[in-house]
Amino acid sequence: MTGFSADWLSLRESADHAARNGALVDKLAEHLRSAGGARDSVEIIDLGCGTGSNLRAIAPALHQRQQNWRLVDHDAGLLVAAREHLAAWADEALRDGDALELVKGERRLHVSFIQGDLARDLDPVLDPPPDLVTAAALFDLCARDWIRFFANAVTRRRCAFYTALTYDGQEIWQPPHPADSAMLAAFHAHQVTDKGFGRSAGPEATQALSQSFESLDYTVETAGSPWRLTPDDAALIAALAEGQAQAVRQAGLVEQRQVEDWRAARTGSGVTCTIGHQDLLALPG
Repeated sequence: MTGFSADWLSLRESADHAARNGALVDKLAEHLRSAGGARDSVEIIDLGCGTGSNLRAIAPALHQRQQNWRLVDHDAGLLVAAREHLAAWADEALRDGDALELVKGERRLHVSFIQGDLARDLDPVLDPPPDLVTAAALFDLCARDWIRFFANAVTRRRCAFYTALTYDGQEIWQPPHPADSAMLAAFHAHQVTDKGFGRSAGPEATQALSQSFESLDYTVETAGSPWRLTPDDAALIAALAEGQAQAVRQAGLVEQRQVEDWRAARTGSGVTCTIGHQDLLALPG
């Protein structure tokens, strides 16, 4: 799977956390509380964990005081960064071999780290079955066939599923630029290339997830979680524009002069943008 740097993941974390749909997180938390009965613990697998941002977003919102997390990524360097970032985030952190024992407020978290290729190793990763399978900013990189395979694997185990920040293709940049439409179309063409799972679903990933889980008798709810970036987010906007320009160059569908003119305009001062994402919660019927 195409990798991302720890610096990029750190740069986007505050925007990611601000964008998440709070109502969907609340519904997830309530489901886990009611499904757990008298248990005050919960088992969670986070796929494509990066530096652990998804854990940092979800863990404080869950009712269970004891949370056992398995963080999975193909990139060993990101797993090292996750250990460091989570230890710094926690109120207390102790190493337990390769795992971490964390205290955050009233919650105790046992966090283990697994290096795995989700395109090949999904079934071993999901065993023993957790209460929740989760991921963030992952599924637009995945193929529709793999998404169907993933949904079957989750529903066979009767796990809850929650994912956040799946790119949906909607972008509004201000001030407008003459190359906006051409750049977005070329970026979308790059989005659906193979990122390690086959031809990616790209902006249609949330639709593919919804259809797959609903066909397997899960109840699915989606909600928007757009980035709304202002000039205060200039560093993130600049990095986003640079990344999009690089992808468009690789697609080869826009003249290089236009790409450079757009990139320069989008990395200047006073730029704002809204980048569309969708969150999704799928629960056993």
